[in-house]
Formats: sequence, structure tokens, C-alpha cells
Amino acid sequence: MELIQKYFPQLTADQIDKFQKLSGLYKDWNLKINVVSRKDIDELYLRHVLHSLGIAKVQSFNPGAEILDVGTGGGFPGIPLAILFPETKFHLVDSIGKKIKVVEEVSAGLNLQNVKITNARVEEIGGHYDFIVSRAVAAMPTFVHWTKGNIAKKSSHELKNGILYLKGGDLSEELQPYKTVSIYELSDYFEEDFFDTKKVVHLPLKFKG
Repeated sequence: MELIQKYFPQLTADQIDKFQKLSGLYKDWNLKINVVSRKDIDELYLRHVLHSLGIAKVQSFNPGAEILDVGTGGGFPGIPLAILFPETKFHLVDSIGKKIKVVEEVSAGLNLQNVKITNARVEEIGGHYDFIVSRAVAAMPTFVHWTKGNIAKKSSHELKNGILYLKGGDLSEELQPYKTVSIYELSDYFEEDFFDTKKVVHLPLKFKG
């Protein structure tokens, strides 16, 4: 928890309380439904919570903005971002029912009012969103194919509407087709070794009506 406050010192008492509760909720639910590896559960704040919040270092979300988290798994990056931006609306989607069950229980345990949770494939999701966030659920061309119809027309953030993707390693080949892509090194924001190869990829996408 100190790790989160180190990089996000402006948290309210309510946000601190919610972030503190994450550990107990995930440890409890992970015993019933395994969504986080045992090694990772011991480093939940580093490997999952702070990693998710790397997106917030690249782009803060406005009140009323709508964010789609595709392949949310156990709720990352959506749940940490929903705690950090309580006036932003988050829609967390995953096709695996047992993972969604954990997300629903964690969200309820935190009493998150700004989170909607759906058990579905992203291709079945309608609606338009300012940003689509995810943690490396597919190669970028596949992910773009899944989500290109879900981008809102009007941009109201510093970055243009599109994808904010948490990825690692060498992305040069995967991102070669995209001339407008931007890559942000998380090691520029976080000093822990875990982030040495971690990145946030921003790909603006045009609205498809």
C-alpha cells in the first residue's frame, strides 16, 4: 500500500481505504477461484495495482468519461483505475465467467458505484468509449479488430480517444503498421525493476459509425 501512496500522494481517505481492502479481497477470493498466481498475489500492489495505475500516469480520466476494460481478468486495470477516478465510468468485460465472478465480488466489497461488469466477448459489446484499456490480452492488430467500433467520436482528453494498452517487451514488429502509436515507458514513472520492460501503448482510433 505504501507503494501506491508513494506514486499517488493525493489520494483521499476513501481511496486509501479502498486500495487497502484490495489485498484482503483478492486473497480471499483467490483461494476460491484462482485468478492471480500465488507469486503475484504476494506482490499484488506492485504487479497488478501499480501496474494498472501506470495508465493514469499517461492519461488522467475526466469526470463522466467512459472507459472500457477488455479482458479484465481479475479486474485489472479496471478496478484500480475505478478507485483512482471515482467520477469516471468503467465497463469491465471478460468472456470467462469465473473471472467475472471475482470482479463482481471485489467491486461489491469495495462498494464501487462507477463500475459496470459484463460477462461477454468484446465483439458483443455495443456503446462508445473515450478509451479502451487492457493488459496484453492479444496482439495489437487482433485487439484493434475487436474494438475499433467502440470508440466515441468526441475527444475531450489530452490524448485522442483510442486504446491505452499495458504491454511488455519488444513491440516494434507488432506496432509497425501503426503510424500514430505512442509508447510510454513505465520505468520513466516507477523506479521498481518490475517496470523496466513495461510500457503503456497509446493508439488513437477514429470513430466508426
